[in-house]
Amino acid sequence: MATAEVSPRDLWHELMQFYIHEAWLLDDRKFHEWLDLFTDDVFYFMPRRRNVHRKDLVQELTQVGDLAIFEDDKTYLRMRVERLETGMAWAEDPPSRTRHLVGNLVVERLPKGEVQAKTAFILYRSHHETEENLFAGSREDVLRQVAGQWKIAKRVIVLDANVILAKNLSVFF
Repeated sequence: MATAEVSPRDLWHELMQFYIHEAWLLDDRKFHEWLDLFTDDVFYFMPRRRNVHRKDLVQELTQVGDLAIFEDDKTYLRMRVERLETGMAWAEDPPSRTRHLVGNLVVERLPKGEVQAKTAFILYRSHHETEENLFAGSREDVLRQVAGQWKIAKRVIVLDANVILAKNLSVFF
């Protein structure tokens, strides 16, 4: 069924199920299946957050090309996933245990059948016996249907913290 024909409530429910499925894929370390949720032309971006005065809030987040935390395409995401399987990703051996909690979904229809979806998230990461990290933030996605399935064409991840205390960022958001 075309996106325009689906009621706002049904679309919200469908996308919430999509995000719950994505969270379980990540937490179950099914990274190749997670990659399949992205379009081939995906842009996966996490800007850095800076402390700025109120008058400068437009400069709080770095822009594309300005030293982002992640500025990946599908090829780079695939390389990150495949690296986890090599045994050479020492930061993830043993692998992290994660729990992705996603909510506060807001959906807006865009032209050409695409949808903009904004979610809030909390990502808990436990590694070894003593390392724990908690990441909170928001994600803004552009979703499109490909062969009847929702795919993420763009993801912008904004962490609430501007200083990352984790030893590494080898997890996916």
